Amino acid sequence: MSNQFADILDQHLSDDNFIDNLSQQIGGAEREQTRAAANGIVTAMSTAMSKTAGTEQGASGLMGMLDADGDGSIIDDVMNMVSGGGGQAGGQASLMQNGAGIVNSLLGGKQGGIIDMISKMSGLSGDKTGNLMSMLAPIILSALSKTGKQGGGGFDIGSILNMLQGTQQKKASGNPAMDMIGKFLDKDGDGDFTDDLLGGLSGLFGGKK
Repeated sequence: MSNQFADILDQHLSDDNFIDNLSQQIGGAEREQTRAAANGIVTAMSTAMSKTAGTEQGASGLMGMLDADGDGSIIDDVMNMVSGGGGQAGGQASLMQNGAGIVNSLLGGKQGGIIDMISKMSGLSGDKTGNLMSMLAPIILSALSKTGKQGGGGFDIGSILNMLQGTQQKKASGNPAMDMIGKFLDKDGDGDFTDDLLGGLSGLFGGKK
């Protein structure tokens, strides 16, 4: 069964122009480092939203975030937004500010650990990884909002969960690093990341793409 949420994100992440614009906006980076980090961020955000939606209170909060996004129109002009559209610098600053709030809401105390993991996986610096996460978060949420509302009516939490879990599984399939990101977010606790988990990433990738 087609996963429109995953398909929309994959379409953009496979677009070299989109990735190059992202690289430029975060201060310059190698294309494939940015692409690898972006895929890690999609995995992390999909897992976090799926975990959030697994409780009644969390599902209500996620539905509120999706409703606030409206019709998912951000994704329709995503290239312009990433390139500084919507008022140029003002539009870009607004995107980053909204994204930071989304990331804080979904990842909480695990944000630093996830940024560190994705940075080690991709070779992108931690600062640039954090900026990229803030830039992509509203785009990811908008893609979910757009696909969740297609066909008319409101959101169905079951369909939303299926799309999120399908995206998480697709990214993790055959990719140990993505699988580790998902497992880290699935763990209960205070959000502290473990040395052996990060050591595993370093062993797999050696800090290289």
